Amino acid sequence: MGNCEKIGKYANDKSSRPQKFLILLIIGFFIIFLGIIILMVATMLYSEGSANFGGVIFIWFIPMVFGVGPEATWMIIFAIILAVLSIVMFLILRREIAKANA
Repeated sequence: MGNCEKIGKYANDKSSRPQKFLILLIIGFFIIFLGIIILMVATMLYSEGSANFGGVIFIWFIPMVFGVGPEATWMIIFAIILAVLSIVMFLILRREIAKANA
């Protein structure tokens, strides 16, 4: 069995879907976090104007949302939307894993 056939067999395996989703989710969050760090550093080094920053810190299901700058209210609203979407995605993933294990 060649490598392509193994990959195809693994890709069609329904029991591995939650694990693949979780891996892609973690990679996506890491890429977003890295992009935020790069933007913050670039703003501090090269900016002459004002800067905005907002974020979310999760402690279990309780999101702590914060923002700084002239456009902080928009950043906070965006962070709240992302927090709600994250909780929904977690619940969907949890349900899919429970179905796969049942």
